[in-house]
Amino acid sequence: MAQIPVERLVEVTARALKRAGAAKVMAQSTAQALVAAEAAGLSGHGLSRVALYCQHLKEGRADGKAKPKIIKRKGATALIDAGGGLAFPACAQAAREAITRAKKSGVSFVGVTNSHHMGALAYHLAPIAQAGMVGLAFTNSPSAINAWGGKRAFYGTNPVAAIFPRKDAEPIVVDLSLTEVTRGKIMMYAKENKPIPTGWAVDKDGHPTTDAKAALTGSLNAIGGVKGAALAMMVEVLCVALTGAAFSFENESYFEPGNNPRIGHAILAIDPGALAGSDAYFSRLEVMIREMLRDEGVRLPGARRHKLAAAAQAQGVVVADTQMAELLWLAGIKIL
Repeated sequence: MAQIPVERLVEVTARALKRAGAAKVMAQSTAQALVAAEAAGLSGHGLSRVALYCQHLKEGRADGKAKPKIIKRKGATALIDAGGGLAFPACAQAAREAITRAKKSGVSFVGVTNSHHMGALAYHLAPIAQAGMVGLAFTNSPSAINAWGGKRAFYGTNPVAAIFPRKDAEPIVVDLSLTEVTRGKIMMYAKENKPIPTGWAVDKDGHPTTDAKAALTGSLNAIGGVKGAALAMMVEVLCVALTGAAFSFENESYFEPGNNPRIGHAILAIDPGALAGSDAYFSRLEVMIREMLRDEGVRLPGARRHKLAAAAQAQGVVVADTQMAELLWLAGIKIL
């Protein structure tokens, strides 16, 4: 294990992505997002994804030269076509559009179509919080959750995220997939040939399994059972029916040979000034937080990731030797 400076990890990751075919802007924005996730303790959406993204770029499942563009505008809404490229440039543009439109209209909805894996959702909402606004994000993904009562994977893990800015503190961050555990975490278990706990997933025949590889070709259990499955359906509608993207069952697994992903995302911004007012928002939010923290042991959502990210920025990101060796190899950097 070694502690690698954040800037060095971004540099090596961007180099690996460019070597695989990503244009400079795409490589840099993707590298920054993956390293930020790793630094915040979200390893399932961090450096473990670099090799997969490189593979998709080389195979043409992601277009490294794609440039996102706005294809429709109307009032507080906009639709961005990611062009089949990695998601991060399009998501950055979506956040900027959401802020601009919410400043004018009080609220905004920006959809992204024809995209790829969005990574850790809340990362894309940070600029919205920095603008003093509430942000929401949704995305679908290749099939992972069975529709309630069914056996086959139908909905994606379909994560949801929210960010709530505070006046003199780090924002509250909610970021969760609609499964008992993220697919990225099961992917890591599969890579290490480790069994997963009972209750995380079922195999392709609908039987409970502790085999991580069987879980990746089967179905993950929705959080909260029928309630989680219903929420997954809601995300499909928001991210696909409204944007013209492909439904989860139309997108083939990232982890096996398959079609080009056409994932849909949705980013929303809400200006507190358009409602009770920014002063009222910040004041009322702190009242809730103070009351929450009266109970010993309460931890605000996002507090752990803020703490880990700050430590990584100061001391470096802890990276396993094997993972660093893989990154350097992907980047074409010889180990002396």
